[in-house]
Amino acid sequence: MLRHVAAGIDGSPEGLAAAHWAAREAMRRGTALRLVHAWEWQPRPAPSVPADMSQRSWAEDMLAHASDSMRAAHTGLQVTTHSVAEAPVGALLAAAEEADLLVLGSHGISGVAGFLTGSVSQRVVARSPRPVVLVRAGECTADEHFSAVDGISPDEIPETPYRDVVLGLDTARPCDELIEFAFDAARRRATPLRVVHAFNPPPAYAAMDRFAPENGPELLAEHERAVVATLRPWCEKFPEVAVTETVTEGRAAGELIHASAGAALLVVGRRVRETRFGTHLGSVAHAVLHHAPCPVAVVPHA
Repeated sequence: MLRHVAAGIDGSPEGLAAAHWAAREAMRRGTALRLVHAWEWQPRPAPSVPADMSQRSWAEDMLAHASDSMRAAHTGLQVTTHSVAEAPVGALLAAAEEADLLVLGSHGISGVAGFLTGSVSQRVVARSPRPVVLVRAGECTADEHFSAVDGISPDEIPETPYRDVVLGLDTARPCDELIEFAFDAARRRATPLRVVHAFNPPPAYAAMDRFAPENGPELLAEHERAVVATLRPWCEKFPEVAVTETVTEGRAAGELIHASAGAALLVVGRRVRETRFGTHLGSVAHAVLHHAPCPVAVVPHA
């Protein structure tokens, strides 16, 4: 199968926004776009399914309209479709296995909806073997770019600069997959990468240890040095990417949500691990998925 970006769609505005974002990403990567729809037979079809159509027919019709829309909006893009009568989680995870990237729709602060109602989306993000991007309804090309002169749409002037890519970095457990994804995303957009590292000071008793740095400027400087050291090989690998670092004391989720305002993309990691309750998304990823105003990429890593 050709390399591709996959988008899960369900006929909702969130799904359509995800498909268009995935189409733009496929164009940036020079790959195909695959639209995936998962449906389960129900004795009472959803209200969106017309009374004179079967669920299968409605799914095929919806996919056909969506693929036509993608081709019309993104000249030269190769689009394929896949409709499967399976549970959404399993179908989306299978689609992610074959793709470079999976893109899904999100309601943001209200949670994720469409055929991702309830916990489905978080289960997909928590278990996906590939990066997953969540996109809110209404997200469009203009949201990825800075405002053009005289209000001209970025669609009319493609070279209008992209907004920054933001990376949430944990220097205690850095991982190549996450950092490379963020640098590559910034490179493809020819935009700066803003790296955000937030830390909590050690417990009060740690200050009694003569080997522990005191709270304040010394501790901040130590974290700044760790960020620079972690990023150094990646800055050498991606010399065309301008990098700025923000190191601050505080909660990582809150700092990332604040930094994501006005960004083209926020990139966070998900450590691959099993708990007695199953897969684990992580508190930071969970928070930004629900509250960040821009698309969020969650990258799995060891």
